[in-house]
Parts: sequence; structure tokens; C-alpha cells
Amino acid sequence: MLIYILKRMLGMIPAMIAISILAFTVIQLPPGDYVSTYAAQLAQSGETVDSDMLNSLRDRYGLGENVVVQYFKWIGGVVQGDFGQSFEWNQPVTELVWGRMAMTALISFVTLIVMWSFSLPIGVYSAVRQYSAVDYIATAFAFLAMATPNFLLAILLLYVSTMWFGVSVGGLFSPEFVNAGFSLAKVWDFITHAWIPVFVLGTAGTASLIRIMRANLLDELHKPYVEAARSKGMPETRLILTYPVRVALNPFISTVGWVLPALISGELIVSTVLNLPTAGPLLLQALKSQDMYLAGAFILLNGGLVLIGTLISDILLAISDPRIRLS
Repeated sequence: MLIYILKRMLGMIPAMIAISILAFTVIQLPPGDYVSTYAAQLAQSGETVDSDMLNSLRDRYGLGENVVVQYFKWIGGVVQGDFGQSFEWNQPVTELVWGRMAMTALISFVTLIVMWSFSLPIGVYSAVRQYSAVDYIATAFAFLAMATPNFLLAILLLYVSTMWFGVSVGGLFSPEFVNAGFSLAKVWDFITHAWIPVFVLGTAGTASLIRIMRANLLDELHKPYVEAARSKGMPETRLILTYPVRVALNPFISTVGWVLPALISGELIVSTVLNLPTAGPLLLQALKSQDMYLAGAFILLNGGLVLIGTLISDILLAISDPRIRLS
């Protein structure tokens, strides 16, 4: 098992290099650079543009160098834990990134746990009780949830919470807890605010996983090994949970590899609507202002989270199915 995990981790190295090249290519695609954008903003506001200052900024960050040289300067700093300097915020990128990425990872992890907690039992019950009332309700919920855009659902929940209950749930903390230290009161305040983004991000994913689990289990329920176990008098609940559910879990577990990046990409729009202090809004602003090092750090770390999600999926699959380890 350890060798299996090491092989998967070694395979992540070339993938991470490819992601870093892609991230740097994407942030280099817009014409010009941050200094040019900054100069244009100064000119539009009527302020004097100091050409010497602009030239010194270009020299400092290697913006006048070849693209390949800029990439190796950037990735060399990343390897040492230095993601560069944010031009717009005039702060080290590390100080801006980790807090936002931590919130993004926390919201994504909680959402993933909630999705699995609901989709697994509902999917199993829908398959075992096919065409029952619960199955029809779960199917209707799945189609409706997958067809509803996340941002529309977020706006609707904000309206309902404000107009019907008089509660403002924008952000992840109340103003008095934003800069407060860790306490049970702050944890409870987070829970009262986080349920909306978790619900919005998890609705479509939960609906999709219910359909996946139902379809997988229906394929297994009528196979010969299930009929053989039933003919030997094994209790129905034990039979279903011991054999077909375990086999049907493989495609379900493998969805971690795409659910996690889907949550991260969906988080950008939801965070903008709900005013959440996560990575999405800051990444969007960095791309708009061509803040190269800040945008590159977010894209690189998001790619890393995708690889981590795939690694977790591989490990869980190896734990649940010994055949994967043997192969």
C-alpha cells in the first residue's frame, strides 16, 4: 500500500510542473503587463506617470525579460516558498494566499462531507426501493438541483434569509468575529454563516452523486453473486451493504477527483455573490488587474488541490478494493 501511494505521489510531480507552465501561460496571455495597466489607470485618473518608477518596477520583477526567464524566476521562488510580490496589494503573495486558500479548502471539505453524507444513503435507498415514492422524489430533486445555477440559488437564499428571517448571512463571520481569536463563539458564528455556501455548492454535487450511486448499485443488485448470497439465507440488509454496495462504491469514490475541482471552480461565482473571504474573488481581481504573481499562485495552488483530490480518490479506492493494489 505504501509503494502504491508513493507511486501516485511521484506521478504528481510532472503533473504539477505541467500545471505551473499552464498557469504561467494563462496569466501571460493578456496583452501588456501589470505595470502597463497601472500606468493606464494613473493616466485615466489624471495623476502623473513617473516613467523611472515604472521602469524600476519592470526591472525588479523581470517584466522586461524573456518569458522563459520570467517563468524560471517565478517557479524558483515558489519552490523556496516565495510566491513573489503582489503588485496591486503591495504585499507578499504568501500573506494574501494562505488565508484565502485555507477558507476555500475548509468550505470545500465541509461541502464534500455533507454531499457524501446525504448522497450515499439516498442513492442506496433509491436503488433498493426502485420506483418508490422516495426514488421519485430523489430523482425530481436531482434534475432540479442540477438545472439550477449556483449563483441563482445563492441570491435566492440571501433574499429569503434577509426578507423572511431578518438575518444577514453574507460572508463567513459576523463583523465582531472577523479578527477575533479562536473560540467556541467564533466557531458557532462560522457555522451560522457557512451553511448557505455549503448548501449552494453541495446541492448540484449531491444530486449528481445520488444518480451515480443509484445507477451503480442497480447494476450490481441483480448479478449472480447477489442472488447466490440471497439464496443462502443471508439477511437482506447485510447482503446489500456487504457486497453490492461495496462494489458500487468504486465509481462513487472516484468522483472525488472531479468533485473537488468542481467545488473550487463553483466557489468563485458563489463567493463573489455571497461576499466570502475565499480564493475566488481575489483570484478574479488578480486576473483583471494582471497581478501576475498573485494570480499565478492561486492557479498553481488550485491545480495542486485537484491533484490532492485525485490522490485521495486513488487511496480510498485502494483501501476499498484490494484488486486495485494487486494490479
